[in-house]
Amino acid sequence: MELHDDDKPVGRILTRREILKLLGGGSAAIVAGISLPNIVRAQSETATPTGSDLPTCVVKPELTEGPYFVDGQLERFDIRVDPSDDSIKEGMPLRLIYRISDVTNGTCLPLAGAQVDVWHCDAQGVYSGVNDPGFDTSDQLWLRGYQVSDDLGVAEFLTIVPGWYSGRAVHIHFKIRTTGTDGNAYEFTSQFFFDPDLIEQLYAEEPYAAKGLPDTPNTQDNIYQGSDGMLTLELTPMEADELEELGLEEGYTTTFDIGLDLSDASVGASDSAGGGAGGPGGRGSGRGRP
Repeated sequence: MELHDDDKPVGRILTRREILKLLGGGSAAIVAGISLPNIVRAQSETATPTGSDLPTCVVKPELTEGPYFVDGQLERFDIRVDPSDDSIKEGMPLRLIYRISDVTNGTCLPLAGAQVDVWHCDAQGVYSGVNDPGFDTSDQLWLRGYQVSDDLGVAEFLTIVPGWYSGRAVHIHFKIRTTGTDGNAYEFTSQFFFDPDLIEQLYAEEPYAAKGLPDTPNTQDNIYQGSDGMLTLELTPMEADELEELGLEEGYTTTFDIGLDLSDASVGASDSAGGGAGGPGGRGSGRGRP
């Protein structure tokens, strides 16, 4: 698949050996004031640099915005709902939790007040809020919305495991917006991916089964390759109390820890760009390939 210019990964990914060499004693390097640019905290907050585990802080892969970002200012937790008629998109429920930290100047503190936007396709590979040659969902706004991180740096959503469309692995788009140390708007954009074994399991059931498995696995997705596997979500089945809290019969949950260096203007610059190839329906109103 040919990449449009804004589909290319942003920044350099360090190897496991480079990370361990830089951090030495894990997060102690950050505490000591060694500032590693573009850092993301790994999914395990207590991770230590062993032979099998990544340390707590790793270099962040910022990826393309892709198509169909709609800045609709729709603040909500449950993005499965279409506000036009209160219908709920079918699919395996997924609780997506962000824990955002400010790692500027070697610190690692919760980042409050950051706006986190999430958008992705439904089980059939269709996005809402857009007019594409393959579909017109411009009057619908399901599977998109934003939340603002709280005092602990937490922002969370209830959504579904996405479907897929030709040429891309299963993925979720997200964007984090806040203010940089220079006082200008700071914007970090990337994508999440999924474990292929879990996708195969979930896609054996409706509403995914009718379309079958993705034609592009992670290993053949150029954008996934730019993530070096660092943006693959680890999903676990919801516990009974969580299901009861959310009024669900089944579902998965995942937490992703991410650190932002707000002094890095090259990362914080706007990631939106007009033009380029469209999304699942062909050339459309998107911003480069998805």
